[in-house]
Amino acid sequence: MALLKGTLDVLVLKALSWGPMHAFEITTWIEDRSGGRLDITDAALLQALHRLEERNLLTAEWGETKNGRRARYYRQTSAGRAHLRTASAALVEHFDALTSVLNARSATG
Repeated sequence: MALLKGTLDVLVLKALSWGPMHAFEITTWIEDRSGGRLDITDAALLQALHRLEERNLLTAEWGETKNGRRARYYRQTSAGRAHLRTASAALVEHFDALTSVLNARSATG
């Protein structure tokens, strides 16, 4: 399922709330938690990571994966944690409103 515009940044920050991760771990975390219903493209993820880093919502440093490969590990900043709280609450409220409208029954049944 394609992501709605504006949701990937929040999902990335949510993944990083569990601790530092490299890009593949972030993608896997999101896809696993969605039961495979969300598909994150590499290009979209990299754009989101750069966007979040530019906004100082996360930081990155080079590290080594469990397989011995070099990778950038991303970590939330305090501003990222605050943004996650407000943005996720707004998204939940928005989706709740959409669900209410989409589940409304017509007078004819």
